[in-house]
Amino acid sequence: MISMRLSDHLPEVEEIVERALDEDLAGGDITTDPLIQAHTHGRASLVARAKGTIAGTEIAGLVFTTIDPFLKFSALISDGSEVGPGDVIATVEGSVPAILKGERTALNFLQHMSGIATLTAVYVRAVSGLPARILDTRKTVPGLRILEKYAVSAGGGTNHRMNLGDMVLIKDNHIAMLRRQGLGIGDIVRQARDKTPRHIKIEIETTCAADAREAALAGADVVMLDNMGLDEMRKAVALINRKTIVEASGGVNLDNIRAVAETGVDWISVGALTHSAKALDISLELTA
Repeated sequence: MISMRLSDHLPEVEEIVERALDEDLAGGDITTDPLIQAHTHGRASLVARAKGTIAGTEIAGLVFTTIDPFLKFSALISDGSEVGPGDVIATVEGSVPAILKGERTALNFLQHMSGIATLTAVYVRAVSGLPARILDTRKTVPGLRILEKYAVSAGGGTNHRMNLGDMVLIKDNHIAMLRRQGLGIGDIVRQARDKTPRHIKIEIETTCAADAREAALAGADVVMLDNMGLDEMRKAVALINRKTIVEASGGVNLDNIRAVAETGVDWISVGALTHSAKALDISLELTA
């Protein structure tokens, strides 16, 4: 599992911010520059317009200080905190033209990441009191995975693998190809174990309780129950009997996630955390 900290990925984060600013300022700011004098000093507040969970204040601040290192950005609410309409999340003070040039990019990051954190927090609350963890997936916007997985962490979720090199995850298409060679689930797990360094975890998708048990007995570190019904999940959990970690995946939503957690699975992965989160409504207001 991954413990996401932006400080561990600072060069990549800075590159993401620089690319975003290059995209927005490629032709300069032909509105601000002729209308607002360069020496104009001001102060702005980033204000929540809806209830949610905040993530991305560090990125918003980095946007402004990348444009102008003399801007003073102050986060008043830490990532992972709940906000309501009217709450001031942060302030930025200094050159008004610089603030205006960074406004949209800073808000884009903050709104998107806070939307992911907000949705994650809703899923986490839905399984409150049960041991199941809520995990993200690799269903992220290309190039933004670091930020999106950080936002999941801020919302109380747990990060699954960051990339294909983090752990072995044998999925349906791998299995389909290997079954053509006459391999069963247990054979596939053992082959992966024989060819993989011992410190790397091995996970495999299964679609029925019998395959889940076979995978666990073969030594899989994690057995994924892929798109199983609740009854089949309960059967798989009972057959595995805590021999390994059990993950539920596929078809999980807010209507059924508590029932899924009640089957006894350890992890529940939810692609919607990153691919379907609605941006949190946040605005920037010049106040002085």
